[in-house]
Amino acid sequence: MEYKDYYKILDVKRDASEAEIKQSYRRLARKYHPDVSKVANAEDRFKELGEAYEVLKDAQKRKSYDQLGANWKSGEQFRPPPGWGGAGQGGFQGGFQGGPGAQGGFSDFFESVFGGGRGPGAGRGQGGGQDQNASFRITVEDAFSGAEKTIRMSGRSPLQVKIPAGITSGKKIRLAGQGEQSMRGGPRGDLYLEITVTNTERYQLKDKDVYTQLKLAPWEAALGEKVSVQTPNGSIELKIPAGSQSGRKMRLSGRGLPGKPAGDFYVELSIVVPSADSEEDKQQYQAMKQHFDFDPRSE
Repeated sequence: MEYKDYYKILDVKRDASEAEIKQSYRRLARKYHPDVSKVANAEDRFKELGEAYEVLKDAQKRKSYDQLGANWKSGEQFRPPPGWGGAGQGGFQGGFQGGPGAQGGFSDFFESVFGGGRGPGAGRGQGGGQDQNASFRITVEDAFSGAEKTIRMSGRSPLQVKIPAGITSGKKIRLAGQGEQSMRGGPRGDLYLEITVTNTERYQLKDKDVYTQLKLAPWEAALGEKVSVQTPNGSIELKIPAGSQSGRKMRLSGRGLPGKPAGDFYVELSIVVPSADSEEDKQQYQAMKQHFDFDPRSE
């Protein structure tokens, strides 16, 4: 059987990064896709690209392939080393998920090196396209109220995504039928978006609890007043206890990220001292200095 040089097929160097391999595969797959390509052997070339990508896109599978050595040339007669295959000497056991092999489309070289078989969950069933995974960032406000977002992926039309209220980092949103196309004419795989909630200048998220900082004038903290606090769900009136200090946290139960149970909303107080820009301002501070017998470093 002929040796398959997967690096040559994907037009990448042997030390190519995962990103370079993916980029080259997408470029060539668009070029040779049977639905659009006018090249005579487009379908065979497309399957060959898919097989090469299935091996090189995964670190473990790529390592197994690389153990065969870099001295083989594409087209040369190949015999696997004794004891190779399945789980032996680095061979990959269990086959691959999806791809051209889902209906026997992998080459003899592949079958000899890695063994046959089909992995479970191959996209949308036998012959279906592979599922894809992508990361997607949203703000705390998006996670709190829910949102509709537009995502754009290379070579794809924009997709509308509904972000459910209360979602947290690490959760995945499934977009059915938006994964990779099938190489055998079957249904597309699914696209899974892994959510990362990013903090903003106003709000920070810890698990399902939302934190914000509230700036106070010294007299508001000393005397206690009702002040307006902005939350992701609108503004509320908050009673500041007299004698509050910077760093104090006030907890509003159940006003964090929605869910069962809901998170809490924490307001951290921060006292801001007005500057003494005029002579009158300085006199006021001098009067305070004389009035209060206070040393903040005494404790």
